[in-house]
Amino acid sequence: MNLPQHTFSFILHFVRQQRLFFTVLMISSIVWAANDTIFPYFLKQIVNTLQFYHGDPTHIYHAVAGTLILLVSFWIVMEILQRLQGILQIYTFPYFRANIRQAVFNYVKSHSHEYFANQFAGNIAKKLADLPMSCQTIMEIICFQFVTAITGAIIVFTLMWLTKPFFAVILFIWLCIHLGLTAIFLRYSNYLWEAHSEAVSILSGKIVDVFTNILNVRLFARGNFESQYLNHYQDDEIAKSKKAMWLMELIRVGLGLNGLFLIFAMLFTLLYGWVHHWVTLGDFTQIGMQAFWMLGWMWFISYQLSIFTRELGTINNALTLVQKGHDIIDVPFARSLRIQRGEIRFENVSFAYHSKRFIFQNLNLLIPAGQKVGLVGFSGAGKSTFVNLILRFHDVQAGRILIDDQDIAHVKQDSLRDQIAMIPQDPSLFHRTLMENIRYGRLDACEEEVIQASKLAHCHEFIEKLDEGYHSLVGEQGIKLSGGQRQRIAIARAILKNAPILILDEATSSLDSVTEKLIQESLHRLMENRTTIVIAHRLSTLANMDRILVFHQGQIIEEGTKESLLKANGHFAQLWSMQTDGFLPDA
Repeated sequence: MNLPQHTFSFILHFVRQQRLFFTVLMISSIVWAANDTIFPYFLKQIVNTLQFYHGDPTHIYHAVAGTLILLVSFWIVMEILQRLQGILQIYTFPYFRANIRQAVFNYVKSHSHEYFANQFAGNIAKKLADLPMSCQTIMEIICFQFVTAITGAIIVFTLMWLTKPFFAVILFIWLCIHLGLTAIFLRYSNYLWEAHSEAVSILSGKIVDVFTNILNVRLFARGNFESQYLNHYQDDEIAKSKKAMWLMELIRVGLGLNGLFLIFAMLFTLLYGWVHHWVTLGDFTQIGMQAFWMLGWMWFISYQLSIFTRELGTINNALTLVQKGHDIIDVPFARSLRIQRGEIRFENVSFAYHSKRFIFQNLNLLIPAGQKVGLVGFSGAGKSTFVNLILRFHDVQAGRILIDDQDIAHVKQDSLRDQIAMIPQDPSLFHRTLMENIRYGRLDACEEEVIQASKLAHCHEFIEKLDEGYHSLVGEQGIKLSGGQRQRIAIARAILKNAPILILDEATSSLDSVTEKLIQESLHRLMENRTTIVIAHRLSTLANMDRILVFHQGQIIEEGTKESLLKANGHFAQLWSMQTDGFLPDA
């Protein structure tokens, strides 16, 4: 689902999901403002009654009883609505934040593989964490400050006009100047705070990158270097923060001078009016209190505007997560992929990264169902790209890829990847328990099935020796496990997934020779009756392949069994002879 890409339309999109609650929150703020601003009017009535009262002093309570009853009634209604407002916040803002977080997370996770390869995970996480809280802050300021101030200004202006229009004119002039200065402030500060927010996100991404690679920092004793490396980004954040804060202080100077004009003009005119008997003490009380109320609220709003613009900058920066369209999308009414055999076909496939030099041009290839195919070639020959195209991590520029005669560009991406089990050379694990990491292959698997898959992958033995067994946490990216242990967990996960297509990227390269031999037997059983693609850097792993494809500069220049290719004495035979300790060189 596409999300609104501009700040206020984005916030409004989620406000509409709870429109009733937000409406009541705003109404309660309106009533609170009305009570606050009408209170001086009630006080005026009492003061004027006292000033002109000539009856028995003991009957003064009766004279002001009606005004006091109205005042108390307003106060009780306000208190009820204030408590209602507090309760509503409990049931509004947590869900408001959750809806934003969930929607943006769902959007971001649908970005292409390339998008995440080019972004700092820490930068993305910082923006995603900041966005809901900043949206809540904006709505709190609008509901509880802006609505109150606007309502109060309208009531104050109306009451002043009805009492003495001249004072309403003074208030209007002051308010126009105040709003004009505020508009200038908003125009420039929003840009400055957005730049600051981006600087904070970049700095956070750099810090997360350091902690993610803390082993390298320690192995090379580069702690001081990393501190100095971060200083550049720290200085940039400080400079942009100072620039935005200086603008805020300069605007406050202008607002302060304008406030001085309001107080001087109001007090001078009130005193002049009282001297010349066209301003009563009640008028003095009402207009003086309302003028000070307006000044206090507008000063408070000016401080809130600094927070408001800062949060707007944070939101504008975070919305870059949803402003970039998805590179790989499901076509309308895409169907789920259904695999009965597992045949893979490339038809005139052409592909290039960023429209530069083509990796593949007019590639045609058929991998029959159930065939075990090995891919060999130097680094950059196109092996990983070939596999990534099958997984639809990229879309082809021309041609199509079919699985069981179904174009993978016309099926749902999740259904495609759900039918493929891949064991990468460098497996990635979540910072969760071993049980959760293995069960990720099939979420509905029972505990016995997880343990059986672990036994086949020969990881059950080391898991049992851990203090918490299958409930042991593996650390971020599986840092608590050795490379061989992580690879065995990935193999167990693939075994549990039990998909009809299997892709292995040198899946046993991190294992010792004894464990590798045991796991190879499990993998061979896993390959049975499955279409299997094996990327091989160690050519000895190709012994049981039905067919070997030799890649060179994006072309398949040879294919056949290991024996037939060695007899042909071509490129594969050259690769075989170039092996060092069983592995191919990079070039």
